[in-house]
Amino acid sequence: MIATCDGIITFTGFLGGGGYTITLSTPDKLKISYCHVSPDYIVSEGNFVSQGQIIGQVGPKYVYGVSGNIYTDSSGNPTNGATTGCHLHIGFRLSDNYVNPLDYLQ
Repeated sequence: MIATCDGIITFTGFLGGGGYTITLSTPDKLKISYCHVSPDYIVSEGNFVSQGQIIGQVGPKYVYGVSGNIYTDSSGNPTNGATTGCHLHIGFRLSDNYVNPLDYLQ
């Protein structure tokens, strides 16, 4: 996955239903969360990233050994958040309210 804009990485970690997550924040209070990513992070909190820079990869469906992970599939295997398969979920928030990503993507 790539950074949709310039900004600072403000979170990398397991975030409940979002599974492993990377959050990119901009000075104008836009936060972009990339959810269900690989826990093999290639960015760290505090890194400045540029638009178009590779910041991570889509994660696995199953994750083991995650403290507090309540999400499982029908067989009881622990999943990468609230998911039924590998995919990228991206959310845009402005002042902590979700907004339409199409308003921010060119």
